[in-house]
Amino acid sequence: MTHNSFGQLFRFTTWGESHGPAIGAVVDGCPPGLALSEADIQPWLDKRRPGTSRFTTQRQEPDQVRILSGVHEGLTTGTPISLMIKNLDQQSKDYAEISNAYRPGHADYAYDAKYGHRDPRGGGRSSARETAARVAAGAVARAVIPEVRVRAYLVELGGIAIERDRFDDPEIDRNPFFCPDPVAAVQWEVALDAARKAGSSLGANVECTATGVPAGWGSPLYQKLDSQLAAACMGINAVKGVEIGDGFGAAGLRGEENADAMRPGSDGPQFLSNHSGGTAGGISTGQPIVVRMALKPTSSILTPVETITRNGAATAIVTKGRHDP
Repeated sequence: MTHNSFGQLFRFTTWGESHGPAIGAVVDGCPPGLALSEADIQPWLDKRRPGTSRFTTQRQEPDQVRILSGVHEGLTTGTPISLMIKNLDQQSKDYAEISNAYRPGHADYAYDAKYGHRDPRGGGRSSARETAARVAAGAVARAVIPEVRVRAYLVELGGIAIERDRFDDPEIDRNPFFCPDPVAAVQWEVALDAARKAGSSLGANVECTATGVPAGWGSPLYQKLDSQLAAACMGINAVKGVEIGDGFGAAGLRGEENADAMRPGSDGPQFLSNHSGGTAGGISTGQPIVVRMALKPTSSILTPVETITRNGAATAIVTKGRHDP
């Protein structure tokens, strides 16, 4: 399997499977002399950690990170930083029944078609468990560019979107959905409970913003900041669409509506809007970077779905076990 790395000047590689002994990341390109400890990484893993609410997988993982290399006496050395997170709560027996049948919408068939052999336990490498390693690598990135604030939150679940006039940033950390709209969070709870009771799942939209990004980051054409962000987002499990700024909504605007007009400001240009999502020509403008991701409904559901076995025989599959709703 190739292409397990992302980044250029700052680069990370993730490794491990959902039910293997551990998962982790190797971060390369981190400059020397930065203060870094496991305590700087752990809070972000705790925020992502499964089993923290009834709306996530009930797999109980402490997700305690260990720094294996690249840090000496609390400072980075400039060499690769290796991070490890042990898997301690696997229940591989839950996957015995599906080892010979493909879960529609999951990576099972595609992995078999490409590699001829796969690890069916928890989805193996295609499991959302892999994202814990990305979170750990992202915590290191925060130490490299502390002036940039990255914030992600849910803006739509099951077709129910937030009301922008109710957007409350502190509310994001007060509910299990990381939702900035307290009214929508209650509506989502009802909708998700109903979907789970019916043996189904729901899709969602996540918005991510980055503030403090200076003008001039990125490159034109084939290494656009937009394209790199889109590639990173599309690499996340279940993401099926990405838009920057107004994204697909820009197709319905007129030119004068979509243009981010500018006026002279005391510290560079003053933008009157941010339809472009903080980039122009693939380069940051100094405005907030705004990215949205569409996530498909979880493929592992209790509703019977038609499928085939590895031998091509028709069958129906019901996915049991602990999965995201």
